[in-house]
Amino acid sequence: QVQLVESGGGLVQAGGSLRLSCAASGRTFSSYTMAWFRQVPGKEREFVAAIRWSGGSTDYADSVKGRFTISRDNAKNTVYLQMNSLNPEDTAVYYCAADRDRTIWVKRSYEYEYWGQGTQVTVSS
Repeated sequence: QVQLVESGGGLVQAGGSLRLSCAASGRTFSSYTMAWFRQVPGKEREFVAAIRWSGGSTDYADSVKGRFTISRDNAKNTVYLQMNSLNPEDTAVYYCAADRDRTIWVKRSYEYEYWGQGTQVTVSS
């Protein structure tokens, strides 16, 4: 049974940093893409970043390029999202997701099979 468990959310001032973690278990993820999404009330879940477990190639939403970095630790089966230069517009519940690798990057939430429970990130102005 696949489990994705996020941690690391919290309250931070604008301009600050946070690092989210997603601990993955229940299968081998070597042919999987891991992603981070975020959601605010009343809006659709929004793609943030993705990484292919094998090879480590990455993709980012334009809104976070240059500020956020996605990475993985194979030994710990954990994916990270380092978030720098945070602003109030980054406030959301952040979710970790996983699905099998595709030939292109997929950024729609419905295309991901596995999800974590989410972690709240709040950025104060």
